[in-house]
Amino acid sequence: MVEFAHQSVMPKQVVDYLVTQPEGLYVDATLGAGGDAERLLQAYPFLRVVGIDQDPEALAYAIDRLQSYGPRFTAVRGNFRDMKRLLASVGVNAVDGVVFDLGVSSPQLDRRDRGFSYQHPDAPLDMRMDPDNPVTAFRLVNQKSEEEIREALRQWGEERWAKRIAAFIVKARAEEPIRTTGQLVEIIRAAIPAAKRRSGGHPARRTFQALRIWVNDELAALKDGLGEAWQVLNPGGRLVVISFHSLEDRIVKQQFREWSDQGLARLVTKHPLTPEDREVEENPRARSAKLRVVEKNKE
Repeated sequence: MVEFAHQSVMPKQVVDYLVTQPEGLYVDATLGAGGDAERLLQAYPFLRVVGIDQDPEALAYAIDRLQSYGPRFTAVRGNFRDMKRLLASVGVNAVDGVVFDLGVSSPQLDRRDRGFSYQHPDAPLDMRMDPDNPVTAFRLVNQKSEEEIREALRQWGEERWAKRIAAFIVKARAEEPIRTTGQLVEIIRAAIPAAKRRSGGHPARRTFQALRIWVNDELAALKDGLGEAWQVLNPGGRLVVISFHSLEDRIVKQQFREWSDQGLARLVTKHPLTPEDREVEENPRARSAKLRVVEKNKE
């Protein structure tokens, strides 16, 4: 079995803010390695968790890890944007809380064959969270128009050099297909002026973020998932969302505020919680995390 050791972000805050019913039913919408689910099951001996994940390797790992909890834990494969249907498939129609830990897990980033990271130069351009997804980064980079690539980099990567990078991609692929992460990184390096590459982190970071979001339709899935979670949430229940970049956080903030303004919910966190310095030192990937919580008003 593939090792899915993954360090969850703000684990104590997730448990403390999510649970309002110690004997309730909760959803881990991004199950991954099962860390958050396990902490919930350990903290409350009568609580139950349904875990959702679209990655079959992560799901298999979490099922094996949490098998000792028996019927208190149920796993289902799928995208959280289909939460109502997925929960119904295991006989669940209402829950007391849902946690979303967005972004790519450490095992996915670290696995060369998944193609998420610019740190593996010979990795295939894949970036799919669900291996059954027909859309890959290779397909987008090599088949989409220059205009579509440019707009994707602008919108989802907030990349100031989107126009040049898109033009360089189209020029390069005319000579040969862009098959690896390393090829794409070199194209990006060539497109960004040398003086501008010396600041702002890795020059490929924003492009890779944009492609990952594009491949997995992440932002639309997040909007759908929040709506689905709201529909299955019991009055008095909570949604906890951890986001890792401004595009995600903006969607969460706006949706939570909309429910609050409509008198449907209470903002438990008026401002996002962030990891403590010690956690960031131990887990650098937590640096950009923001946690927001909303509670559905009781009828």
